[in-house]
Amino acid sequence: MSDRGLVIALVLLAAVLHASWNAVTKRSSDPLLAMWLVTLSAGLAVLVLAPFASFPRQEAWPYLAASWVLHLAYQLFLVSAYRLGDLSQVYPIARGLGPCVVAALAAGFGGEAISGLQSAGLALTSASLASLAFAGRGHSPLATRAVAVAAVTGLLIGSYTFIDAQGVRACERPLDFIVWSIFLDALPITAVVLVRRRGRLQAFLRSDGRNGVMAGILAVVAYGIVLWAMATTPMASVAALRETSVIFAAWIGTRLFGEPFGGLRLLAAAGVAAGVVLLQI
Repeated sequence: MSDRGLVIALVLLAAVLHASWNAVTKRSSDPLLAMWLVTLSAGLAVLVLAPFASFPRQEAWPYLAASWVLHLAYQLFLVSAYRLGDLSQVYPIARGLGPCVVAALAAGFGGEAISGLQSAGLALTSASLASLAFAGRGHSPLATRAVAVAAVTGLLIGSYTFIDAQGVRACERPLDFIVWSIFLDALPITAVVLVRRRGRLQAFLRSDGRNGVMAGILAVVAYGIVLWAMATTPMASVAALRETSVIFAAWIGTRLFGEPFGGLRLLAAAGVAAGVVLLQI
């Protein structure tokens, strides 16, 4: 397998893992506590790599701080979106907007040129991913709120993806940023949980603890793969390829959770595949 083929295969694996831990969060008895446990488990799991990583050099500190803030905001908005909407509704909107934001930031601030063909692929991918959520969602106030919160989540996803990629590139080794970013992410959401959910922790850990820890391990592996790929591959391409996770999330939501799907979403999934092919040319 070529180096590029290896990157594609690993990022697709990250997409499967990402959809899986989001499904665990959505189906938990308390999404905020589930998100906390996923983030905490990921932060502790990544300490296994700490002996092989140094604290990022000073040039990466602003990116590390910005990532810290953006990740907390993303976590809280995603939890809110999952309370309002279905996995197959919320996840595709949030993840579908990500590549658009990354591409715009990469072109405007990252100095990355995007060809016309890649632009078409990016547009098709993002539009198809977003349409997966809108197909058959209805127009109730609750669904409208879910879409709005998911859209803000997508903006945050694109922003932290760009910032993290810049942070990786500012470090001497990608592992330095990956380890410290994932570990530090666990601190602010732990503070939020201690303030808002302290009384529910014991019961939640008994009922959902094992699933949360497993989801955290999936999350750290998935995000580590993506950051590694972005160190050597254009950000927009990696971000868009990772967003094929919406197909897996839609499958989980509709087949395992019993959420509505429909022909329009199947057509949108085909659009995702076509857009990804264009992005890789």
